[in-house]
Amino acid sequence: MPLPFTVQQFMDVFKTYNAAVFPMQVVFYAIGAVAIYLAVKPSLVSSKIISSILSFLWLWMGIVYHIVFFAAINKAAYLFGSIFIFQGALFLIWGVFKDMFSFEFKKDKYGIAGIGLILFALIIYPVLGYFFGHVYPSAPNFGLPCPTTIFTFGLFMLNRKKYPMALLIIPVAWSLIGFMAAFKFGIWEDTGLIVASLVTVLLSMYRNKTI
Repeated sequence: MPLPFTVQQFMDVFKTYNAAVFPMQVVFYAIGAVAIYLAVKPSLVSSKIISSILSFLWLWMGIVYHIVFFAAINKAAYLFGSIFIFQGALFLIWGVFKDMFSFEFKKDKYGIAGIGLILFALIIYPVLGYFFGHVYPSAPNFGLPCPTTIFTFGLFMLNRKKYPMALLIIPVAWSLIGFMAAFKFGIWEDTGLIVASLVTVLLSMYRNKTI
């Protein structure tokens, strides 16, 4: 089935978005750094703050990126946006109100996998994108769906509480959608989505059984 937009139109959405929301990109990296710091130096409220950050990121992507910008070339973005908003609400309900998460970095397989995925999302993803010819502002970056989904998987790995695996459904589904972009649009850095998804699902299933 042919897509309703061209590769150039798809990349132009990133350019338009990045120009319109600047300097929010700086804010995204700042709150990403805050999430890392709070996971390394946890406190009584750090997990709720990290959950709030995740909620904000997913609500932003759903409302601002999908509905405001991506919908201009793809009406399916209204559906994507609604799903992202729902995921943002889940982080708010389960992470902030119900306090279902306990984010803490430890030097074990979960912590190493989590930090690895977070660093990939924040640093390696844009570096790979640059070498693949995706140069800012015409490129996806942290705060946009694909790298932020990888970042989310990384934080799931740092969570030390048993949580409903259903919370992974939307991020995993998006990893499959984003992975297709690697082949259709040549955004090869998005192949990291599948790796992040598989690592997170498998390790989360194992950890939930052992907690």
